[in-house]
Amino acid sequence: MADWSPDTYLKFEDERTRPARDLVNAVPLANPSFVVDIGCGPGNSTELLVECFPAARHLGIDTSPAMLDAARARLPDVEFRLADAAGFRPDTPPDLMFANAVFQWLPGHIDLFVRLLGQLAPGGVLAVQMPDNVAEPSHALMAEVAASGRWADKLKGAARAPLPPVTTYYEALRPHCRRLDIWHTIYNHPLANAAAVVEWVRSTGLKPFLDPLDEAERADFLAAYTEKVAGAYPPLKGGDVLLRFPRLFIVATR
Repeated sequence: MADWSPDTYLKFEDERTRPARDLVNAVPLANPSFVVDIGCGPGNSTELLVECFPAARHLGIDTSPAMLDAARARLPDVEFRLADAAGFRPDTPPDLMFANAVFQWLPGHIDLFVRLLGQLAPGGVLAVQMPDNVAEPSHALMAEVAASGRWADKLKGAARAPLPPVTTYYEALRPHCRRLDIWHTIYNHPLANAAAVVEWVRSTGLKPFLDPLDEAERADFLAAYTEKVAGAYPPLKGGDVLLRFPRLFIVATR
């Protein structure tokens, strides 16, 4: 895929940061000494961690050079490193590994969670939030448009797989944890209109559908998708729409 766009991602910074804030608030640590933000993006989640744990050493990792540039500009005193979450191995056992909206992209992430738990310091915490929204109209319509147009062959496999059931996570992680909390939160984000829903997903879920297309195909795909989104998210009395967004949270203490 092409590199991620910090500017597009941060158009909805307040809404995107809210789940990260809720995850930080659920971390059962008072004074961690080493905190790793896995998939730190443009640094909005790292900033929350620094505010909550100012005495800790902080490290942010991401695979996107553009996101890392934005994060370094935002937090020049924090260490950021180009690294893949799947292969990351910390130089020192962290007290907290924090991951906001990254592991949903990685098949087999449950096995990765087990490995990361084993790399934590004793009593350390793995805190994860993942969108659980592939069945929502915003994402189901991507797959529908992908399968119905001239781009169908190009877009085979573009759709993200749904997350496993909560019981799968629980049974895999519980033997490795002293404490394990798993829950869902459904956010309802008020957006200006259906076009804003499209703009929201352009920097995240829609990206794997747009990147393989040429300029003309991309324009036609967006037109077809926007038309379907407008039907799925009709305006409310005030003219705005509500984007329903389920997210899965996991806080595992080693």
